[in-house]
Amino acid sequence: MPDTHYILFYDYVADILERRGPHREAHLALIRAAKDDGRIVMAGPLGDPPHGAAIVFKDRAAAEAFPELDPYVTNGLVTDWQVDPWAVVS
Repeated sequence: MPDTHYILFYDYVADILERRGPHREAHLALIRAAKDDGRIVMAGPLGDPPHGAAIVFKDRAAAEAFPELDPYVTNGLVTDWQVDPWAVVS
C-alpha cells in the first residue's frame, strides 16, 4: 500500500528574488523547524529562477496550517497555494 504524503505547492510573485530578502531567513527557519520535528520530509523552490515551491509534509493538517505562519505568505510573496495528496509508491 502506498505511503501518502501531502505536498504544499506555492506560486510566487514574479519578482520573488528581489523581494524575498527581508523574509528569507524566517521562512527557511520555519521550514528547518518543521523538518527537525518530523512534519516536513523535504522542501525546495521550483524553477530557475523560482516561480514557486513544493514542501512535502507527512500529514494534511500540518501542510494546511503551514502557510498561516510562513512569512512568504503573510508578506505577499506567495500569490496562491494548494495542498495535494501524494501517494508515494517507491
